[in-house]
Amino acid sequence: MTLAPVLARLDADLDAALDRLMALLRIPSISTDPVYQPECDAAADWLVNDLASIGFAAEKRPTPGHPMVVAHGGEGGPHLLFYGHYDVQPVDPLELWDADPFAPAIEDTPKGKVIRGRGTSDDKGQLMTFVEAMRAWVAEHGALPCRITIFLEGEEESGSPSLVPFMKENADELTADLAMICDTTMFDGRVPAITTQLRGLLAEEVILTGPSRDLHSGMYGGLAVNPIHVLGRIVADLHDETGRITLAGFYDDVPELPEAIRAQWDALGFDPARFLGEVGLSAPAGEQGRSPLEKLWSRPTAEVNGIWGGYTGAGFKTVLPSKAAAKISFRLVGEQDPEKIHAAFVKHVEDRLPAGVTAEFPSGHGAGASRMPTGAPAFEAARQALSEEWGMEAAFIGSGGSIPIAGHFQEILGMDSMLIGFGRDDDQIHSPNEKYNLESFHKGMRSWARILAALAE
Repeated sequence: MTLAPVLARLDADLDAALDRLMALLRIPSISTDPVYQPECDAAADWLVNDLASIGFAAEKRPTPGHPMVVAHGGEGGPHLLFYGHYDVQPVDPLELWDADPFAPAIEDTPKGKVIRGRGTSDDKGQLMTFVEAMRAWVAEHGALPCRITIFLEGEEESGSPSLVPFMKENADELTADLAMICDTTMFDGRVPAITTQLRGLLAEEVILTGPSRDLHSGMYGGLAVNPIHVLGRIVADLHDETGRITLAGFYDDVPELPEAIRAQWDALGFDPARFLGEVGLSAPAGEQGRSPLEKLWSRPTAEVNGIWGGYTGAGFKTVLPSKAAAKISFRLVGEQDPEKIHAAFVKHVEDRLPAGVTAEFPSGHGAGASRMPTGAPAFEAARQALSEEWGMEAAFIGSGGSIPIAGHFQEILGMDSMLIGFGRDDDQIHSPNEKYNLESFHKGMRSWARILAALAE
């Protein structure tokens, strides 16, 4: 099967593809609000019917929450699983939208034409780039280039409570050679990218208790222990003077960045001054001796997300508090084990408790990092396909956050994922006036057609 007519078909049918996307976008499939249960069902039905029109054996599968869409098509070659989600975020605050969030439209902006509306970038516009690429393959060649399974969920924006049980119950059906995830972005809104490193997350909470009640600081101050003072020392001791994390064994399972990936990241031209300047900062912090992108994508972190204790209301109250607490998150990389890091954190705290102070740890849950095999031929073939479409070298990049589905695919189905999307940093996902660049939609379809051709070979 040749690629050129597929690309030509995608160009010629762009208006029809936009019409289909607009129809899906008009369905207010807000998963977190039970009022929109019928709309979530309608979105799933719409996708089943659309996939069936291409020749897929498509079904809406029930769950305790919103339904899954599972579809199978093609034969021969590698077996690819494509994942996306049809649910969207709530639109509040509605008054900040310039138009009806579910009346999508094409708009001219200083940066080009965009598709405006809820779900345009996260994730309906993204998932339809893949569907349209397959539609063009079938239209031109009467068949898909390889065996493909489509797996779309309707609860991604509300925590995916049904996802893991469904995957475990249907593991044999969903397992493929490789998963494709579209819910990601390009680098800096201009460089096509495959996200191959995702940091894991460990969420901790620590509550220190000293005296049995809040005390008058004039009567007890100087003699009674202050839990806030103790917590302050514990938090300060999480890092040394170079920015390294001090938990025992913390770096045992942290790999060094491969030189080939380091070279790709250096070539991206990331500007930390501009990145930090957008949020009112002027100087980078963190671990010394590491590049900015290393700090964001491939190095572990320990961050205090909240800290409290004593009196924080208006005016002044000379209280010596009974309790002090903090929420602390660790971003994990490589083979770092959340349970091992939790144990090290507990020891770090307990080693610094003076007499009369106790500690509780009500959370301590997390998930490890995900890394994909960039040396595998399929990953390089996909990277070259992206480079050809966008006219610039595509990069293997990292993500400072976590994308749980990639970890679930590895842990439950035993397969790696390619995270390829065409969103941009200014798409305003989860915010009013969400948009998806028309170029992202058009070239996204063409990119997937090229990737399918490359992987089918």
